[in-house]
Amino acid sequence: MRKSVFAVVCFIVAAASSMAVSAELPFYGEGKFRATDSLRIVPDKSADASECLDGLKWSPSTFDVECTPPEGLKCDAFVRFPSPVPSGNAVNDRVALEWYLARDAEGKPVKARAVVVVHESGRSMPVGRLIAGEFRRRGLHALMINLPNYGQRRDKQQPDREDLFTLMRQAIADVRRARDAVAVLPWIDASHIALQGTSLGGFVSATSASLDGKYDTVFILLAGGDLYDILQHGEQDTASAREDLQRAGVSDDQLRELARKIEPLRVCHRLDPQRTWLYSGIYDKVVPLKNATALAKAARLEKQHHIQMLADHYTGIVFLPSVLDEMTGHINANAAAP
Repeated sequence: MRKSVFAVVCFIVAAASSMAVSAELPFYGEGKFRATDSLRIVPDKSADASECLDGLKWSPSTFDVECTPPEGLKCDAFVRFPSPVPSGNAVNDRVALEWYLARDAEGKPVKARAVVVVHESGRSMPVGRLIAGEFRRRGLHALMINLPNYGQRRDKQQPDREDLFTLMRQAIADVRRARDAVAVLPWIDASHIALQGTSLGGFVSATSASLDGKYDTVFILLAGGDLYDILQHGEQDTASAREDLQRAGVSDDQLRELARKIEPLRVCHRLDPQRTWLYSGIYDKVVPLKNATALAKAARLEKQHHIQMLADHYTGIVFLPSVLDEMTGHINANAAAP
């Protein structure tokens, strides 16, 4: 019940925030742009990390980025590009970003830094949309990616639950490619593009940002490390995912191996600890604090880069305004640093 109320409240707030800024404003930015993958994975000293990276990388290429009207949603535009790791489903393999444009007092787009936002597991993505709208209100371009099988990428043909980790691998690649897609868009100050992920999006972001450190600042909210342990012992959202996987016939050994392929603890030592922040709930039972602490330790985060909130996985919403103020401050401070 608490989860449902939280989702509804977030959705209402996100919708109100978006309407207050976007309603009746003209569409800007339509067109096609050409981007090139900047993915450059430096070899890792760890054999385990190298094995993980080999399973996540793809061959860099040039690709088209298309900007179109938002088709009824309260964002300002859609940005589309092909997934670098296709699943074979044409609808799912066309990545979608919801663009919330930074604007001046007259409603015209301005050149500004950008944040790629990676949403939570909720089907309507209320928290991701709320965060994107709030970043926009703070003067940043925010582009919320629709993860595989979400939003504009959801097809009538639903994937099997055992395909979860295949789609997670695709999500990791899509989030990394999104950085290069965003960089070619008009009004984007490509000198600083940040990454922010919440819950499911936090796990994806932690691994994606570890590939080659291309994102300038990284913010992970309510996520952690040791995916197998979280799926085995986490409550609420993770308990539901565990039950679905069991019904799909995924054995314990299969679950351990699948989780290992995308495990952030194997690669997060590649993150820059001075440009990475982790926000955790002390009373979180979906992603227990021990798992968040494991991620912070593996990423070599100092105490001030691992913020522990007096909240669980859902009540942390009350801290969101101050957390987003802090994230925006870090983006501006890091962008201004020599």
